[in-house]
Amino acid sequence: MDYAKCAREIFSLLGGRENLVSAAHCATRLRLVTVDNGKIDMKALENVDGVKGVFSSNGQLQLILGTGTVNKVYDEFLKVSGLTAATKEEVKAAAAAKQPLFKRAIKCLGDIFVPIIPAIVASGFLMGIMEALNFMVNNGFLNIDTTGSIYVFANLFANTAYVFLPILIAYSAAKAFGGNPYLGAVIGMLMIHPDLQNAWTVATEGVLRTQSVWFGLYEVNLVGYQGSVIPVIIAVWVMCFIEKRLHKVVPAMFDLFVTPLVSVFATGYLTYSIIGPIFSTVEHGIIGGIQTLLALPFGIGSLIMGGLYSTTVVAGIHHMYTVIDVGQLSQFGLTYWLPLASAANMAQGAAALAVALKTKNGKLKSMALPASLSCFMGITEPAIFGVNLRHFKPFVCGAVGGAAGAMYASLVGLGASGTGVTGLFGLLLCLHSPIHYIIMAAVSIAVAFALTWMFGYKDAAPASTEPAKADASLPAVDCQPGTVYAPVSGTVIPSEEIPDETFAAGVLGRGVGIQPGEGVIAAPFDGEISTVADTKHAVGLSSPDGMELLIHVGVDTVAMNGDGFTALVQEGQKVKAGDRLLTFDRAKIAAAGHPDVVVVLVTNSDDYAELAIQTGSCKAMDSVIQVK
Repeated sequence: MDYAKCAREIFSLLGGRENLVSAAHCATRLRLVTVDNGKIDMKALENVDGVKGVFSSNGQLQLILGTGTVNKVYDEFLKVSGLTAATKEEVKAAAAAKQPLFKRAIKCLGDIFVPIIPAIVASGFLMGIMEALNFMVNNGFLNIDTTGSIYVFANLFANTAYVFLPILIAYSAAKAFGGNPYLGAVIGMLMIHPDLQNAWTVATEGVLRTQSVWFGLYEVNLVGYQGSVIPVIIAVWVMCFIEKRLHKVVPAMFDLFVTPLVSVFATGYLTYSIIGPIFSTVEHGIIGGIQTLLALPFGIGSLIMGGLYSTTVVAGIHHMYTVIDVGQLSQFGLTYWLPLASAANMAQGAAALAVALKTKNGKLKSMALPASLSCFMGITEPAIFGVNLRHFKPFVCGAVGGAAGAMYASLVGLGASGTGVTGLFGLLLCLHSPIHYIIMAAVSIAVAFALTWMFGYKDAAPASTEPAKADASLPAVDCQPGTVYAPVSGTVIPSEEIPDETFAAGVLGRGVGIQPGEGVIAAPFDGEISTVADTKHAVGLSSPDGMELLIHVGVDTVAMNGDGFTALVQEGQKVKAGDRLLTFDRAKIAAAGHPDVVVVLVTNSDDYAELAIQTGSCKAMDSVIQVK
């Protein structure tokens, strides 16, 4: 194959250099980010010699070239296009910029709030502890010196992150929007300037001062934005927009003076006169609406949201809930959303625990038990993706348990003094009402565990009392020409049932998928390693009789960038059937939300008249593919 010619033809059909953003490759695919896919001749691309398929996914144009070919075409493509090599992370970031507005907005909220969560957690915990101490002192349960420096300072420390929250949000938002974070911090300071009336005093004192703006067109209240979130984010976005435009037009010799001054002044005036008044009203309406939903009679609203919460975690939109927590803390002094999230998270942990205790499958038990414990600590992904969603019924039972716990929390009016921590440690945010939190947790856990135990999980088949060890010796194999032996124990399915359209369609060749029972891939015949993916998730082999094979662990696992994978061989290495090629962490793959099916494809299957497969349960080194 002429790799340079293939690269030139691909480049000529992409709408010109100006239509290309970045390029990278994985074990089988050339991954491109373009400005406009409408300028690309997709049909002609599919007919390029060497291109086995073309499709668009997650903002990337992916050209399937196959193992051993893609890296050579990629090198030639960089030469002809003038692009520099990009990492998969850079391509992923460029593709993310092309995602729908809603997805980008959710990702942006995560980028803003995730970095400041430790500060919010620290203050929230300390607030909970101090509230509990104050309650016990005031009611005579505890006799301690409240005038001592430790107690007085702790009271000062407790709410610091919330008092200056707009500054934290503004700094983080400016970084997320690509602006100067210190100018962003200034915008946050403007919004809680001490010359403005403190927003938390308006309820008792009323608005004390107003100011006419836009040459007397109307008046605004000179009130600060303590505890606000949405107005701060919008104001910083405007500042970054102005700053980046000024950097492009202001001469370099004046840029240092003009850009910061104009950016801060213009944004400050717009914030006081337009952005703040409008978006603080919007924020109050959203938070009030959510609180109305949660306060519906008989806890119906919380029942619904508690049941749906885990689904939103699967969808990846749960980062937006920090806005709700912070908004409720500002308006009500407590967040009624966090107990709901805690109920849902602990219920999923209980469902995974039921699976762990009920199953006789050693591999599943070893994955489910630690996943359930991490779920009780507030880290839900291993339990949700690694156990509950995979068997589905435990996930549903967990959702029902979360709904029940959330309903109880609503009925008793349970709120948290901070945010950022759920699960068992969430109790520290509810020390003003610890009994209700414990009961809520007990309800969530009990309902989810009982339902999963009774209805949610049943072992598919009796498991061996001696589960196979990853490093167990494999049986010696007298390799027969044209035979592919199972590289891993598990359950074999036809390639048409692999949960990936490219593999299922046979674009890269025909073969099988194996739902693995362990995390070790062995050589399926005597041969030579033709390629090892940079991300260690795929290996190509060739046999002495000319068969070319691809072993690809998981679907879309290239996105894990090698995390959880260890390659034990290198390109050009000779291997014998049964030699270990790579290891992989099934729990990490599940936590990342990917199927861990092992794809075994004969990539030159068109060279054979017949390809027979053996489906069903298999042990490593059982015959699974026969070509003639």
